[in-house]
Amino acid sequence: MSLGRILVVEDEESLRRVTQMQLQNAGYDVVVAADVPEALELLRKSPADIVISDLNLPGQSGLDLLKKIHIEYPDTTVVIFTAYGSVETAVEAMRSGAYDYLTKPVHPYDLRSVVSRAMERRKLLEEVRTLRHSIDQKFGFENIIGHSSGLLHVLDSAARVAQTDATVLIEGETGTGKELLAKAIHFNSARKKRPFVVINCGAIPHDLLESELFGHVRGAFTGAFTHKKGKIEVADGGTVFLDEIGEMPLDLQVRILRLIQEREIEKVGSSTPIAVDVRIIAATHRDLEALIQTGAFREDLYYRLAVVPIKIPPLRHRVQDIAEFVLEFFRRSAEKYKRPELRLPHNLVPMFSAYDWPGNVRQLQNAIERMVVLCPGNEIALADLPEFLHPSHSRPAPKDSLHMAEGMTLDAVEKQLIIQALKKFSWNQSQAARHLGITRKTLLGRIAKYNIGKEAAIVSDAASV
Repeated sequence: MSLGRILVVEDEESLRRVTQMQLQNAGYDVVVAADVPEALELLRKSPADIVISDLNLPGQSGLDLLKKIHIEYPDTTVVIFTAYGSVETAVEAMRSGAYDYLTKPVHPYDLRSVVSRAMERRKLLEEVRTLRHSIDQKFGFENIIGHSSGLLHVLDSAARVAQTDATVLIEGETGTGKELLAKAIHFNSARKKRPFVVINCGAIPHDLLESELFGHVRGAFTGAFTHKKGKIEVADGGTVFLDEIGEMPLDLQVRILRLIQEREIEKVGSSTPIAVDVRIIAATHRDLEALIQTGAFREDLYYRLAVVPIKIPPLRHRVQDIAEFVLEFFRRSAEKYKRPELRLPHNLVPMFSAYDWPGNVRQLQNAIERMVVLCPGNEIALADLPEFLHPSHSRPAPKDSLHMAEGMTLDAVEKQLIIQALKKFSWNQSQAARHLGITRKTLLGRIAKYNIGKEAAIVSDAASV
């Protein structure tokens, strides 16, 4: 297997052939050209990973070739051959985009060493590009699950604010996906190539939080043996995500306010300000306005943070998204735990929508992952569902939940779910189907199967009384 494709451009035939042979013996696929037009023709037929070119070529120079490659084949790495005493020209070539240069006569070891480094660099760039693409894919707004009107409103606001540097305050219950939304805003902004730094204000002890945020100088306190950069300084040019900002002590709230207003910080133990360029995204599950009334949160900081407030609705207010979450989390978990044969029957999916999920998306994801891990067979059965989803499990019924009598069959549960959805949307079949996470065609099939009509619904209600 070839280690990579290399094009050697050299007008001196003996050196051209020797270089080709040495690189072929090292495991590379090598093609050769005597001048720039021939080299460009070979590149058009099959781009090379690395081009090694002499600077002094007949007609157009190696520098001309370098500039064309830089424009037309930006992923191709260029190494320059130069005669002894022409190092200044080689330096000019490197300023124009060459990776490195070799001085003639070229020692075989030096040739292999430079080519090996150039190939490693190319592989690293490919990995970075792939990682960057995967990050963009993972944190694209389109990959946030759900199509409920409440979520779509959130995503629309987030997509708009991502194009700006405005400070954002994300509010929502624990487990609703506040950090995921913050990452989506960052990775869809002009700052996406700079750091995204997370600081959980509630997880770091007060006496450490100040140093963690702003850094410290040597000798600032006992144990400060060296200078340390804080996370805000590390994030320079990028985004700082202050998670659970409602837990931040008042004295540090003043310093965050100064950061937003003055765009500068002071390390612990220093009075010299340091300029920083960071975007602030804060998040909380607490009612900050209520905290302001009790004096636990600064009103001026609240208004600085809430330039663009975004409130993520809890999962119980996004019932129509639950089926989509269930199917996607099941797919991910089956892949993660290498259970491709495992199936989740579609008639079990609506049962997840009958629960209010106080832990929100995180609770739902954990429940499905646990279900996949513990299921003994190749198909999820009613017994494999979390206990709190079982009809016989006694728990306070959430608003609009099912009435599940003891011994109720799965068909009866599904029928009641369908009737409940139809009634909720005034018998609009399209809206009811979206709510249940199924197609309208599937819903019509279930209506026919269970002989559901408005009269049947009335009977069903009477029977459940």
